[in-house]
Order: sequence, then structure tokens, then C-alpha cells
Amino acid sequence: MSSNRPGRLSPSQQIAEDLRGEIRAGVLAEGEQLPSTAQLMERYGVAYQTARQAIAALKAEGLVDSRTGSGVFVRRRPPLIRLGSGRYSRRIREGGQAPLQAEAETAGLDWRQEILELGITPAPAWVAEWFGIEAGADTFVRRRRTWVEDEPTQLADSYYLPEVVRGTLVTEENTGPGGSYARLEEAGHHIVHFREELEARQPTPEEAGEIQLPSGVPVIELHRIAFTANGPLEVFRSVMAGNRHTFAYEFEAPE
Repeated sequence: MSSNRPGRLSPSQQIAEDLRGEIRAGVLAEGEQLPSTAQLMERYGVAYQTARQAIAALKAEGLVDSRTGSGVFVRRRPPLIRLGSGRYSRRIREGGQAPLQAEAETAGLDWRQEILELGITPAPAWVAEWFGIEAGADTFVRRRRTWVEDEPTQLADSYYLPEVVRGTLVTEENTGPGGSYARLEEAGHHIVHFREELEARQPTPEEAGEIQLPSGVPVIELHRIAFTANGPLEVFRSVMAGNRHTFAYEFEAPE
């Protein structure tokens, strides 16, 4: 069946759009094999290179995978983590859960955290700016990678002023029930406000390797600042797999 739809799309774009629509509608299910290049050539009456370009476009979007000697298949969707503003609730940490733990367990998903670095490190310029210190001054960092259902989902770095976390479990691998925020509040640092900034971008090669991103999948970079009445308490940065997270925020309508 040839594609006769009018419009500005090239033949390869039209083929890709048709296949994309079938994938999103579930006509081509996860793990199902796409028509071969020869079948697409026959169906659409196009040349070999045109059919290949259509498949390449779907690969670049992260919708399909090639398997050597087998063909091209619809990529299986990894577990989706819903990140809501309620994950920072004091009620959650007083119940013994850290933010990611609360979201994963609510969804019935297994999760774990891998510590990559704990210790004193020079403050990056953007971290120093929030803390009001010189770039390169000492900060304490908790650098980790999180896994959900045995898939790496994000790289997460938390920065603190060393004197704030000294003598607390924040400096240990296991921060205990409720996570770092619970330990900081026990130490007298009452959190009153959070600020988040989100940016979607392409991953660096190092990031793609560390969280095992397939080609074409973007990352979401999140910066979060936790404030006490005296100013920033934690400066946080995470790089999250764009195909494994969704964000949900609830807030009062401003006057």
C-alpha cells in the first residue's frame, strides 16, 4: 500500500510517521518486530534508502532497537517513575521514607541506591553561588546512582556546607529512615521551602553510559534547592533518563 497523503513530509518522513503512530497506538506492541526494509519498500513503493531513512528516524527517537541478524523491534518501555511535589512532604520522611523511595514503593517498584562518592569536594561555580561561597571552596557531596527495577534511572549529587552535615548520618552511606532530610531536621535545620528547575537536553556520552541510555533518549537535568529560614541547606543536581520519569506538581493558584 503506497502512501498518497498530501503534505510537506518527505516519503521517509511519511513512513516514519505511520510507524510511529502504530507504535503509540499499540498496533505495533512492545517487543514486536517492525516490517522489514523490503516489506516497507513494497508497501510504500519506495527505494531501499528511503525505507532505511524512515527506520533510522525511529531509532534516533528511541522508539525502536536493531538486533543483529534479527531485525528492528519496538523498544520495551522501562518502568515510569512519577515524581510529584508531595515527595518532599515532612509526613513522608517522618514515616521513614526518602523521596524516591516513596514514589517507587507507591508504584510497587523495587528500587536501590548506589553510592558513587561521599566526601569533601570543591564547590562548582553554580553550587558556590547558591551557598554564597567562593567557587572551589569545600563542600560535602553525596554522589549516587539510583536504580528502579534493576534499571539505572538517574545520577544524583547533593552538596552541603561541611559544617552543616558534620557528625550526622548524611556523611554515611546509609542515612537511615527518612533519608538526608530527616537527619538534617533532627540536627535542627528546619526545611521551609524547595525550589526546582528542570531542563531537557541530550546526554553527554558519559551520562548515557552511566544510566544506560539508548540512542535518541534525552535526559532531564533537575536542580533543587532546599531552604531553611537562614538560606540554602542543600543544593542538588540530578540527571534523569527522560524515558523513565514523569513529573506531577500541585500548587495553589497565585493571587
